[in-house]
Amino acid sequence: MTFLKGFALVTACWLSTAAADVQPASIYDKARDRAIPVEITYPESHTKCSEKAPCPVAFLGAGYGMSHTDYTFLAKVLNKHGYLVVAIGHELPGDPPLSVSGNLFETRSENWQRGAKTLAFLQSELKSKMTHYDFDNLTLIGHSNGGDISAWLGNEGKPYIEQIITLDHRRVPLPKTKNIKVLSIRASDFPADPGVLPSEAEQAEFGSCVVTIPKARHNDIADFGPVWLKDKIVKLIRLHLAGDSCSQLQKA
Repeated sequence: MTFLKGFALVTACWLSTAAADVQPASIYDKARDRAIPVEITYPESHTKCSEKAPCPVAFLGAGYGMSHTDYTFLAKVLNKHGYLVVAIGHELPGDPPLSVSGNLFETRSENWQRGAKTLAFLQSELKSKMTHYDFDNLTLIGHSNGGDISAWLGNEGKPYIEQIITLDHRRVPLPKTKNIKVLSIRASDFPADPGVLPSEAEQAEFGSCVVTIPKARHNDIADFGPVWLKDKIVKLIRLHLAGDSCSQLQKA
């Protein structure tokens, strides 16, 4: 995995790479006075990326209370498949805490809206700076609250979202459209809220896919989780990226 280093030579005004091998970089959103933590890793075949043949891009969002740097096992598999991966930190000191009471879809919507604005900002900002990568056909991947944020943006009808992969997100309904390819990988200890996941009929209609991993726990989906679970998730993502059918993924 190749970490973002020296990128500030090109875009010093908005990206800090001090001690990049220890601390994640940040990209400054002037309109919101917000320094967004990111960690960018390049595809293994990055030398083949060009303006005429741009490589694909994935935005990776962490679960609430987790660091965006806690998912390198996901970044690695995406890098191997030719993706530039932008891991994004959505929560900053001073942000309101994620609500734990009331109607959670209503009380947490501020968090998801803020996260969606961050994704939209990064798509525009990085597209103008990293011209060897395809920011017009994004993959959004997120665990838990990071998946909720991805689903929220997917429901806004942005034309640059090609696919969404969620890892046990639970609150925001996934887009129901043939224009966005959807995979949701589920743990087994907590159910999603009603209406969040597509029904079997909707999966058939829109080409989406839901796969549950037996005995998987929500809080184990990270680098510190058990090897068997990470291996299973990596296998499912590999099959998905290779174009295998939902029934093949569910049997894997």
